[in-house]
Amino acid sequence: MWIWSHSNWWFFAGPRTPRRMTRKTLNRFQREHLEYNASLRASGDIATNGPVMDQPDEQLRGLTFYRTGSLARARELAEADPAVRAGRLVVDVMTWLCPPRSLRQPGHVITLPDD
Repeated sequence: MWIWSHSNWWFFAGPRTPRRMTRKTLNRFQREHLEYNASLRASGDIATNGPVMDQPDEQLRGLTFYRTGSLARARELAEADPAVRAGRLVVDVMTWLCPPRSLRQPGHVITLPDD
């Protein structure tokens, strides 16, 4: 018998028609996006997050698993992301069911090449 726990999660996707921005502006939004997410991990609002690879839809950029207790709070934090506010990313929020304590198990470290 499974006893399910839940986590509010959301994914980042790029807009269908992104605004044109300079490389400098894009780099600034990416830096602010990463800093914002690091602060949410440090505060405990995020269990884990990161980019995705090999996705069938290139607009799907990443996943974040929140510890907020509500979809409304997860959406509020997601929409406060600097890259979302700038229109570079859009969010979709939903509830994910998983076995209790499954996010506590260690993962596997991988190293990606710098492209």
